[in-house]
Formats: sequence, structure tokens, C-alpha cells
Amino acid sequence: MWQAFRNGSTYDLRTRDPSVDDPMSGHAWAPERTVRARVVALLLLSGPPALAGRVAALKLDGVQISGTLDLSGGTVTPYVELNNCRFENEVLLPECRFATVRMVGCAIPRLEAARLHTEGDLHLPRCRVPGGIRLTDAHIGTDLLISQIVVGPDRKGRSIAADGMLVAQDLQAEQIESHGEISLRAAKVGVSLSLNGSRLLNPGGRRALNAPQLTVERTFYLTEAAVYDDATPPYGRNQTPARGTRIQPLVCEGGMRLDDGRFGDAVDFQGAQFVMRGDQELSLRRIQTPELRFLGERPEQGKVVLSGARVVNLADMSTSWPGPGGLEMGGFAYENLIPVGRFPLTQRLEWVLAATPEYAPEPYERLASVLRGSGEDADAREVLLAKQRRRRETLPLAAKLWGYLQDWTVAYGYRPGRAALWMAVLWAAGTLAFSRYDPAPIQPDQHPQWNAALYALDLLVPVINLGQDGYWKLSGGWQWAAAALILLGWILATTVATGASRLLRRG
Repeated sequence: MWQAFRNGSTYDLRTRDPSVDDPMSGHAWAPERTVRARVVALLLLSGPPALAGRVAALKLDGVQISGTLDLSGGTVTPYVELNNCRFENEVLLPECRFATVRMVGCAIPRLEAARLHTEGDLHLPRCRVPGGIRLTDAHIGTDLLISQIVVGPDRKGRSIAADGMLVAQDLQAEQIESHGEISLRAAKVGVSLSLNGSRLLNPGGRRALNAPQLTVERTFYLTEAAVYDDATPPYGRNQTPARGTRIQPLVCEGGMRLDDGRFGDAVDFQGAQFVMRGDQELSLRRIQTPELRFLGERPEQGKVVLSGARVVNLADMSTSWPGPGGLEMGGFAYENLIPVGRFPLTQRLEWVLAATPEYAPEPYERLASVLRGSGEDADAREVLLAKQRRRRETLPLAAKLWGYLQDWTVAYGYRPGRAALWMAVLWAAGTLAFSRYDPAPIQPDQHPQWNAALYALDLLVPVINLGQDGYWKLSGGWQWAAAALILLGWILATTVATGASRLLRRG
């Protein structure tokens, strides 16, 4: 191993038997495959110089490291790559400085690396870490790759504790299996963060992912991933799965918290599955992102909370949103709707209704504004009409009756053609009725010629005088008919004026 370090070559102790060489298997490894952690630390911190024309590097494959590897506070200059290795005890790297570290397919009881600093990558793909990983306030100079890792909880129930971590480029955590809470409070990712196809399992805890104030400069992916029959390469992402490839969705058993997050391009939930208890939430309070792609499966329990969130484009499906009582979006601001699949207005109104168990005007007004901005004026009017009908249910009896009258006559002003139709019906009925009657004039020598159509219209239209009303003496039931036309005319005029004022205020 000493000579391989000086030469920069791989020190390989594998038997070439896959069942035996698997570090996660229960097979005991022979003593000749064991290296003391103290020797590894000596090589990394105070190793011999490289041979002439070579670069010193620690490359181990199929090695069992006994004891506790403790590099706390040290500076490791050589390149480090450990493949298929088995650690007897936890690995301690707090406040350690590396160039690049790659541990691929290793069995590590626990990784303690708070305030770790790397100039290059930190790779942990396909590792198994049953005692959890701590990367609090770590600084990763380029990429952090932990795809296909299996990680268990620590004593506090956290599988990955990475509060305040800074990753300069990508954080790829695809198809990982996490048992416990992943904590990314105030973490920052310089490019994209991917949890595609992962299983975040913390059904007994409160959250499976706790990442308030998370910043991702590009896109946060929580979508499906392609699973191949052979081992998926831990690096990179294949955008076009081959035919027959199995698609694995992201599964989150437990709540997810992304409150106050900032995402430069998008947050993508395509195909995601959330399995929550009634007291758990998918919390997106006050997040800011140009695009939210809410395209996962509908949660059967729990809540989706979008209160105070601000997005430009909302891409969604009608089958993705929870039902009544499962959605909160007070103060949720969005500028454009991009429905994927069929999402008729009736279902969009049910979406707003699900988010407002108690009447609130803001979600209706926001939806109407977005529809109007996209040129769908008729749909916008239907939304505002639904708002008035919802508001009517909160009013006292007298106001509620007046609301029913406005709805029945002119639909609160959002269907003004109704008023003209009612006016025409009443005018025709009045004309027909008064055409069968020949009233006596009040003053025989001063009266116009009797005209049943003009007389009915004069009674029906308030304020305007057409020269018929006030010249004829009505008796019996005809007086009541005239009074009814006057009253109905005033009611129609008032409701039309109310609707017109509402439209003017909206404009």
C-alpha cells in the first residue's frame, strides 16, 4: 500500500468473487485484506513523497479498514479514491481539508464531516451509511454526488444533517434511500439539486426532508428516474431512457418543508408520490421560483401549503392537487397557468374551493386576474361570479336574498345580457296586457294617443319619460299591473347599476 501510494496506483485486495467482495454482505474478510485506520491516516497526513514523475494518491479497492479513521482538522493533499471498502468504525472528517474525495460503494458505519472543506468533488455514490452523515457547514468546492446511497438515522433521527452546507456546483442525490430526516436548513447549491427517483422514508417522524431557506441557483428536481437492470453509473444523468427502462418515482413518506426557499429556474415534482399522515405537510410557504411544476400524484392525506409563495409559471394537473381541507394557498401569487392534460374551469374552481374552507376573496381574484391576462375573459367572469356566490353564503338573510335576486337577474353584473332579456320579456308581457285595455284619460282634452307598447316601456324604464305615463286613469287590477312593472323596472335598473359599478371597479 505504501508503494502504491507513492506510485499513485490502486492497491487492490479483491478476491474477484462478487459475493465475497461486496462490502455490504455478511461475509467476513480475511485478515490479509485489513489495513489499520492509523496507517491510512499517516499516509494521508504525513505520507512519503511521490516517486519521480508520479503523483501521490491513495487508491484502495476491496480493503477493510480497522479502527477509527480520524482526520479531524487535518489537511489532506493527496487525491483519495476508495472503492468497495469496508470501514470497521465511523469516519471522522470534521474541519478537514481535501482536494477531492471519492468513496464509491463503501460500507461506512457513520460519516462525521462537519465543516469539511474540499476544493474539488465529494463523491459517496452507492455507499451504505447506517449511522447517518453529518455535513453541517461543509463547503464542497465543485460537486457533491451521493446517488444510490443508503443512509440510516443518527441518534436524533437525522439521516443526513447538512444545515448551512455550501455546494459550489451540482448536488446529485438520485435514487438514494434515506431512513430518517434529511436536514438542509439554509443550504446553498450553486447549480442544480436532484433527488430524482429517491426514497425519503421517515413515516414515524415529522419530516422526511427539512430544508427551509434552501437556495438552489438553477432547478430542484424531485421527479422520476430511470432504473436500469445493470448498475446505474453514479455520475451524470441520462436524459433519454432506453426502451424498457423502469421508471422509479420519488417517494416521500413523511412531511417535506421547503419554506422560504429560493430556486433560480424551477421546482419540479413530476411523478412524485407523497405518503403523509394527517398532521404532516408538503410545505412550500413563501418559496420563490420562476416555475413550479406540481405534476405528482395526489396525496391521500396531509396538506399541501403554498401560503405566500411567489411563482411566475404554475404547471399543474387536475389530478395532482389534494381535495377540500388538504390545500392552503393564502397569498399564493402566480402569473401564468400551464395546465398539463385536461383541466377545465369547473375543476379549477374546485381547486380554489379546496384551498378556502372559509370564504376568502383573494384566491378567486388571483385566478381571475391570471385568466384575464391570458385573454380568457369569459372564464375570468365565471370565476368572479363564483366568488360572489361563495361570498353570498356568508351574508345575513336580507343581504343573501338580495344576492339571490342579483344572481337570478343579471348574475351580479357578469352576464349583462340577462338584464336586456328580462327587460324584453317584461316589455312584451306589458305590451300584450295593455293592448287589451283602453283606459280613460285623466284630462279628456289633454292626452296623447294611447299606445300600449310605449306605455309599458314608460312604466318599465325608470327616470326617462316617454310621454305616456301620467295621462291615463287606471282602475282595478290594471293599477297593480302598472305598479308591478314600475317596481320590476327599478329592481332591474338597480341590479344593472350594481353590476356595472362592479365591472368599473374591476377595470
